[in-house]
Parts: sequence; C-alpha cells; structure tokens
Amino acid sequence: MNAYTSRPRKVLIAAAFALLLILAACSAPGGDEGEGAGDEGPIKVGVIVPTTGVVAAAGTDMLNGWNLYWELNGNEVAGRTIETIHEDNGGDPTTTLTKARKLVEQDGAAVIVGTLLANTALALAEYLDPLDDVIGLNPAGSADDLSQRGIVDNYVRAGGWQSSSPTHVAGNWAYDEGYRKIITLCQDYAFGHENCGGFTNTFTDRGGEIVQQLWAPLGTPDYSSYLSDIDPESADAAFVLTVGADSGRFVKQWQDFGLKDKLPLIAGETTLEQSLLRAMGDEALGLQSFGHYAEGRDDPVTQEFVDEYVKAYDQLPGYYSAATYTAAQWFAETLEAEDGDMSDVPTFLETLKGIQLDNSPFGPMQLDEYGGTIATMYLREVAEDEEGRLYNQVVEEYPDVSQFWNYDPQSFLDQPVYTREYLGEDWPESCDQFVNDCPLEGE
Repeated sequence: MNAYTSRPRKVLIAAAFALLLILAACSAPGGDEGEGAGDEGPIKVGVIVPTTGVVAAAGTDMLNGWNLYWELNGNEVAGRTIETIHEDNGGDPTTTLTKARKLVEQDGAAVIVGTLLANTALALAEYLDPLDDVIGLNPAGSADDLSQRGIVDNYVRAGGWQSSSPTHVAGNWAYDEGYRKIITLCQDYAFGHENCGGFTNTFTDRGGEIVQQLWAPLGTPDYSSYLSDIDPESADAAFVLTVGADSGRFVKQWQDFGLKDKLPLIAGETTLEQSLLRAMGDEALGLQSFGHYAEGRDDPVTQEFVDEYVKAYDQLPGYYSAATYTAAQWFAETLEAEDGDMSDVPTFLETLKGIQLDNSPFGPMQLDEYGGTIATMYLREVAEDEEGRLYNQVVEEYPDVSQFWNYDPQSFLDQPVYTREYLGEDWPESCDQFVNDCPLEGE
C-alpha cells in the first residue's frame, strides 16, 4: 500500500519537519550523525517500517525481507558488520521524522531504510535531504516525483519503483487487447491518482476513451454505491486501483455484484498484492493485474527467494518483502564494490546508483539518470497452488520499462505529476514528445 499525500499534505509534512528541527536545536545532543559509516567497524542501519497500525502486515513483510537477506548471506560485507535497528513509525509521517532523528542523531545510523507509505517516504526525504553523511534506501515509497521533479540525491530507489510504471504498460496493453472504452475506479489520493494517471495517459494516447471515472476515498468500508453506478454495457473493461483492506472488500463485492462475469477487470498492483491475497478466496481467482513483482515468476532467483521466505515465515512473500530483500542486496553489492569504505558518501552514492542487478527477485533492475527504476513489468493472473494458496503467476513480461514510458523525459517532466485534475488525457499533443514509436492518431 503506497499512500501518497497531496501537495497540501506535503506542505504540512514540511512544516512538521521544520518544527522538529527547531525542537532538536533546543534539546540535548545525542550521538554523532552517521557514526556507523567510515571505512571500518560496524555499519548501523536504521529500518523504519510500520509494524503496528493499519499497514502493519505489509510493514512486517518489509522487515522480514530485510532480515532474511542477512540471515541467508551473513551480516558481514567487505569486513564490515551490518547492525540493524528497527523503528516502528505506525505509518505516520510525523512519527517517521521522530524515528529518523532518533536513529541518526542518537543511534548513529549511517543508512536509513524505508519506509512503506509514500507520504512517510516524502517525510523521510525531507529529513534526509540536507544531510551529507547519511544514505537513504527507498525500496517501497513509490511517489513518482521522488525520482522526477522532487529528487533527493541521498534517498535512492534501491529495490524501489514508481507508482505509474506498471499502469503505463497496462493502458497500452488494454488498447492492444481491443478495449476502446474503459471505466476507472481509483482511490482518491495521490497514489491512486498516479496509478490512474499512468493508465489513462497511455490508453488515451492510443485513441481509447475513459467513459466514467469513479474515485473512492482510502478506507472505503463499502463499495456498493460505486459498483451499482457501473453499467457493464457502457464499457469494454474496468481499471481499478485499491490498497490495503479496501482491496479485499472491493474484490469480494466485485464478484457479489456479478461484475466479475460481465466486465473484464484490469487491476493495479496493490489490489492483488500477495499480502492481501492471503485473506482472499475464489473471488480473486483468475483476476489480472499489472505490477513490477510476481511471486509466481518462473525464474530460479525468484523461486529461491520464495522458497526461503516460505521456509522462514510460512507464507508466500509479496512485493514488500522482495523490496527490502533487494534493497539489502543492492546495498551489499555497493559495499563490496567500495571495499567496505563509506567515508566518501558522494562516491558511495555514485556507486550505489550505478548498480545493475540481474539477479533480484523482481528480475533485472537498474536506475536511470534521474534515479528512477528501470525494471520488468508483469501482467499477472491470480492462481492457486497445490497447497491452496493464492499467488500471482506471470502471463506476460515487459522488460526495461522506464519511469517515463516511451515519452521524452524532459517533455514528461514539463507536465505536472499525475493528480485527479491531471491524468495525461490530453497529453502528449505531438510526436515530438515521444522517444520511440508515436501512437498518436493522425501523426
């Protein structure tokens, strides 16, 4: 679940951050910032993920993924021992700031990993931005702008992603499938806007039409009012993005209203994320979604990760687990490349951003020049294994997907981030704004 705040909320986060800095100046000093870095001795890593609150299950998956990597590979890299300190932020931005300060300024953490919700990732980015001796790893906070218009140099998407990357692929695929009219139902906050924007932009580029847009608040207890407003005869398919407990309610009611058999459903990644499939039943079987991870991917690296996770935690791993596992792998490879030396942070960051993983649970991953993830996206379908567990199996792979899709990066960045008001429906206007084949009609 990658909740992402609106611009006004981001301003509030910034205000809270400023207040915390003022309070910090008035308080007694703690430990030295980044004292766990240097070129020798243990490296202290602070992991900020929610293990209480509404996203506790997914946050626990993140903590499990991080710990599993070190359990399997040992916690010593290039002669440096990795010491993990976990702090629970409860999914709250202000708590995130408090815990980040504690980890860096009192515990001496040189690396901060986290967090889950993108609003908390934005808060963490605000804190890390002015620090020149602390490195942040962002494996899950998918807010598009963190690698587009609001880049924080020392907060790196190691194992991370952008909200709209899978749905850019989904919109283009929907048109190729022969769909021309789509109903969208997305959650009404920025993560939902970014997912819906990615789909709308690429689908309408091809000449498709969004015939109805529905927006449901995060935490919607009952989807009946939205589903009763859908006429399956008015569209070829529906695109839906939900998160957390909303996903289970939506999927169950989609079937109860008879829509599963009447209208093809194209889901965003978090609607059918593994941590949520655990609580679903037959209503989810056969549903398709687009994501950057699939636990059923037929690849030795992915399946070894899945097998080890099941052995350790007795459940299938979702993307949250894979994300922090991959962040640990990314960090370990960087540390090896630098012979354990973190004393020159700019040099370490340059190496970190240049890492290319060919053997992550996601598949190949690397960062572009803006710090955005280039990775494989998957069309996935919910299946059931021989033990009765639901999982996402791969139907089709789309390698090397950029955060900018096929758009010219600068032309894309000249537009605003996707919001409810801007979903890319009337952009691009010219083939000059593409770097690959132009899909615009009449061009």
